[in-house]
Amino acid sequence: MRHPKIILAGLGVALAAAGGTYAAVATSSAAGSTPPTATAPAAAPSGPATVHIANVLVVGKTEAILTTATGLPLYYYAADTAGTSLVAGQLAALWPPLTAASATAAGLGGKLTVIHDAHGSQLAYNGHPLYIFTYDRPGQVNGQDFQDFFVVTPGIAPVPTSPAAPVTVPATPPGGGYVAS
Repeated sequence: MRHPKIILAGLGVALAAAGGTYAAVATSSAAGSTPPTATAPAAAPSGPATVHIANVLVVGKTEAILTTATGLPLYYYAADTAGTSLVAGQLAALWPPLTAASATAAGLGGKLTVIHDAHGSQLAYNGHPLYIFTYDRPGQVNGQDFQDFFVVTPGIAPVPTSPAAPVTVPATPPGGGYVAS
């Protein structure tokens, strides 16, 4: 069996090689104890999930972010579209969606909803599907700006729901339609 510190060091090297940022966590363990385990993926929806605001250290700066009732930081994926999760496969194993049958909010100014997608009933804030990071602990942010995931702040702008306005092409090309020869 490998030593827990070796496993954590290997994880840190893998994260750095992937181009992400991470926070190192030093732990000590007694001989013969089991290594820390990753947070289990979100369970199947069974009741309401509560989302809170907490002040947490994010890349060296204290920020107000959204967390689960147990204090796990919540993230959004930059590639997602309004109410649609693009997280699947191995990515979803590392970034499990926050799922619940319904949602309650504590002091949020934005809109917390439940969307129905490939993950089942996934929570979304201002249209951004929500995720947790398997290597976070309550009050600890390790996934910021890793694999295009970012912590959710209470003031995050809603995801645009309509496509951009069409571009109008002028009927006459610049220069009056004449081509210089």
